Amino acid sequence: MTSNGTSDAVNGTHAKLEFTTFRNVINNELTTTAETRHGINPSTGEPLPEVPVSTQKDLDTAVAYSRKAFKSWSKVPEEERGKALVAFADAIESHQAEFERLLVQEQGKPLSTANVELNMAIEWLRSFPKMSLTEEVLSETEDETIISRYTPLGVAGGIVPWNWPVLLGVGKIGPAIYTGNTIIIKPSPFTPYCDLKLGELGTRIFPPGVLQVLSGGEDLGPMLTEHPGIDKIAFTGSIATGKKVMESCSRTLKRVTLELGGNDPAIICGDVDIDKVVPKVGRQSADIALEVATLAFLNSGQICMLIKRLYVHESIYAQFRDALVKFSQSIKTGDGFEADVLVGPIQNSMQYDKVKDMYSQIDKEGWTCPLRGRIQESSNGYFIEPAIIDNPPETSSIVTEEPFGPILPMLRWRDEDEVIERANDSKMGLGASVWSSDIERAHRLARQLEAGSVWVNSHFVVAPGIPFGGHKWSGLGMEWGLIGLKAYCNPQTLWLRKSL
Repeated sequence: MTSNGTSDAVNGTHAKLEFTTFRNVINNELTTTAETRHGINPSTGEPLPEVPVSTQKDLDTAVAYSRKAFKSWSKVPEEERGKALVAFADAIESHQAEFERLLVQEQGKPLSTANVELNMAIEWLRSFPKMSLTEEVLSETEDETIISRYTPLGVAGGIVPWNWPVLLGVGKIGPAIYTGNTIIIKPSPFTPYCDLKLGELGTRIFPPGVLQVLSGGEDLGPMLTEHPGIDKIAFTGSIATGKKVMESCSRTLKRVTLELGGNDPAIICGDVDIDKVVPKVGRQSADIALEVATLAFLNSGQICMLIKRLYVHESIYAQFRDALVKFSQSIKTGDGFEADVLVGPIQNSMQYDKVKDMYSQIDKEGWTCPLRGRIQESSNGYFIEPAIIDNPPETSSIVTEEPFGPILPMLRWRDEDEVIERANDSKMGLGASVWSSDIERAHRLARQLEAGSVWVNSHFVVAPGIPFGGHKWSGLGMEWGLIGLKAYCNPQTLWLRKSL
């Protein structure tokens, strides 16, 4: 341990981790529990290794160590905390291939998408230290200086979802630790493996108690949100669970950040070049050097900020539909380790049943389906092929609900005011986009959309320095960027008299 409280591993030496056993990380010790459970590989249905099932006692122990560690970690200079995050990113990068394979096994996404997620996670960790919450002098007189600053909250709890467990895990770890807090991560019971290994890797970087990871069942989340020793909860998940999190946190007046579901509209104007736009709507490059991934069907539609409602102007509707269907027919669905796969399995049986129910409504509701995705019932995995629904009623469930699966409704529009009203007619407001060759028009329409992120001629573009969050029922607060850093802090005003 160095004199400033960071680990010697900051200097860059990392022995290789093994990726076959998985344990809790409590005070930099690897522990297990009397009861264990295992996840399921969604591509094969085969069981994955055993993981701990944490108890209230385990959480109490972790919180006590977090509170102890906070006293010293909060005093470590910001620059040194930033160096620790960069070392953490370096350590992840040195195990990137292992993390990617493990992510495919537990989450199901194609290896190319796992590579994108790991690259983004590493970039995020290296980017947070480039930001700084500097003190601001609000007033300076001969007698007094008034300063605004941000101080760390204490112990944070990060509740991570199963769709992007690595990126959304480090997206909570980085800002919390960099701003001087300690954090306890609770992975989804469906995808605990990568996050447990992130915690194990963290024992080589951070002092005991700064980063802890607890695996558990469905009861561990409520334990976290109820615990009086935790000062903030950062939750990513469904709207229904987010409401429960907020209610639970209110009992101890915890600070809370909620990133919840979305039902993103994309508005395609009649002046677009279809040959250019269709591949973009079907595919979006997260990084030029990386694999392109689908905007509607990436991660089997299991991302809150994908295009969920596609509004196409009536003048090009039929041509656009036919081009999109033709393009989507080339998308390969299969195991994430197979070559050229873009759509992997649905991650778990619960979500698989929900998506199958949505597909069953195609016939029940009489929806027109120019691309009818096949449910691969004979497979041991949770595979469902992409589907496109042709102009269903605006009140139908495929339009009003977030399917969180590879099924996309296309809707016809004529009038700008009418399509803006339809796009905004949702309790959700996470993302939205406008596509047009008339940039002035696109900007004008974009400014009328009710969402936390609005794109012109793109969709689902995110960056570590840019705040990300939702309006309406899609969330509370923002993650990432300076706003995201401030979410782990208390604002404080210092009134500093210069004499008695």
